[in-house]
Amino acid sequence: MAEQNVEAKVKKLLKQDKIQLWKAPYTLDGQQPGDEHMQELAERYGVLLRMPGSEIAGTLEVIRVQALRRGQRNQTFRETNMATVELLLPRDCNKDNKSRLFLETRLDVSAQELMDRIAKEVGLKSFKVILNGKTLNGGLRLDQQGVCNHSKMMVLKVSAAGVGPSTSQDGSDATAASQSTSHDHSVQRTHRGFQILSERDGSDSLQTTPFLEVADQKGNPLKIPHKEKKVGGTLMDTGHSHSYISGDSYICCGSELLGAVDNYGVLQLDIVWCYQALEALSCLDDGRERLRLAEDCFLRCYGEQQQRLLMIKGNTGREEVLFLRLHLLQSLLAFVDGNDHQAQQQLDQVELLYTRLCPDTDKMTQLMVLGFSEREARLGLRACHGDVHEAAMLISNQTQEREELRQRERRKRQQTKAGLAILAEAGYAARDAATALERADGNVDQAFQVSTLTSRVAAGRDHEATLIVSYVIRSFVQLLYLGFERSPSEAALALTGGDVQLATELLMDNRGAVPSAATPPSEEEPSTSSSSTGRSSPSWFELVNEVLEDIPHHEDDYLDLTLEEEMQLINTIKTHLARSLAH
Repeated sequence: MAEQNVEAKVKKLLKQDKIQLWKAPYTLDGQQPGDEHMQELAERYGVLLRMPGSEIAGTLEVIRVQALRRGQRNQTFRETNMATVELLLPRDCNKDNKSRLFLETRLDVSAQELMDRIAKEVGLKSFKVILNGKTLNGGLRLDQQGVCNHSKMMVLKVSAAGVGPSTSQDGSDATAASQSTSHDHSVQRTHRGFQILSERDGSDSLQTTPFLEVADQKGNPLKIPHKEKKVGGTLMDTGHSHSYISGDSYICCGSELLGAVDNYGVLQLDIVWCYQALEALSCLDDGRERLRLAEDCFLRCYGEQQQRLLMIKGNTGREEVLFLRLHLLQSLLAFVDGNDHQAQQQLDQVELLYTRLCPDTDKMTQLMVLGFSEREARLGLRACHGDVHEAAMLISNQTQEREELRQRERRKRQQTKAGLAILAEAGYAARDAATALERADGNVDQAFQVSTLTSRVAAGRDHEATLIVSYVIRSFVQLLYLGFERSPSEAALALTGGDVQLATELLMDNRGAVPSAATPPSEEEPSTSSSSTGRSSPSWFELVNEVLEDIPHHEDDYLDLTLEEEMQLINTIKTHLARSLAH
């Protein structure tokens, strides 16, 4: 961290003075350093930065060599189309004790080919490659996923659980391929499980059938379009578990939904926090942009002075831990960029928040003696700024409010079920009845009118068929653009009823091929349609149970930070800042 700070400061001075270290007189014969001029520059910058000239000289040489190598790689890319990518290796990797690995590769090859080379070079068996917070998909080309010359990527070790057996002599190639497939398969299972949940409205049964519902900060259900619920809402509660894969899914959500919940901001914050925990900030070139998005989201959801949050929840203390972590990461990035003054300003805000939010042990004990959980006590004290009596009242009131909300939702589902039964007796299909009842806000009489109108519209089948054909053609073109072959694309669209998203997943699952249309769905990859076959399959229960385990049991779990990790990072930044400012 300290080295990055000094390097950033020196680079700013070089840019300010318009000095190009890779040219004469600082580099001679295209390679060797111009010692006299380099030493003179080191002494001058040492005075400006109040640092030893010898330390500045070392930093200048590092920057000079980096510039030379970058120029050579640019020339290689222009002449041969061979790009150079920088890989940040796991800390316990045994690649000559190096933290970085540079590989040359064409960009029109699959990411799997690059991962196979990494497995051979480094000796890793189970890993994934991260570029700007996104996991590379082994089935797609590198250039399709934003990889370019000089891209910095992180190699992240993952658990070998679920990886298939190797078939090669040393196991490296087969294992590298199978671990990527295993990771992709796990992500797809999670996504499909949430598709099943998102298609439900809670009317299948009163108690036993789980369904997905997105709520605001107080737990009140949000009425959102089905498309947004299916695409974006499916990842609302699992952003913490799948930080590297779910960010783009929020793009499909409308601004009204993103303005009502803070999950998108929390996700951006989590991604940057993961990188600092892995000491991989240099790989996250868009870290500042992610923090800006997080801050904008919090301000939009909570209000400029958190007045919207105060109006909804009646207090603001619990959400302040998100701002503590936000300002802490902003302080860290400012220090890495060489902006000591800005880093100190952000750190001052962090320490004020920490003093206010760090739980008092005695007060925690008093509340826990009353029967409240550790989480309830911690969040209650933060919400009430340390007042034990108010915290106890708040926790009790919130428990009562949650119970009342559950009762209201239970009554609502009972009314919905009764309305569905009435419509079913009138001869309407279950899916049409549920849609009509939802559009009519539970009013059965209005639902009858909606259903009748829908039947009239459905009479224009020729026009509808034309629209469907046009949609399938567009979907087919999208698959070809993604690099899939013509015949598998046609087969995938046929098997998925023209759903381009499911067709893409099917092709990725099978490495660009498609199983025979006559082959029934396997138990590992059940249908997510509303048919009775897909819903009654034993694997349906497995998928739903897997995703239910990822959903927090309490809506404020993501705010229950003990602040131990934050305190460690605060002390680290303070130590580095003290040394830097002492020069």
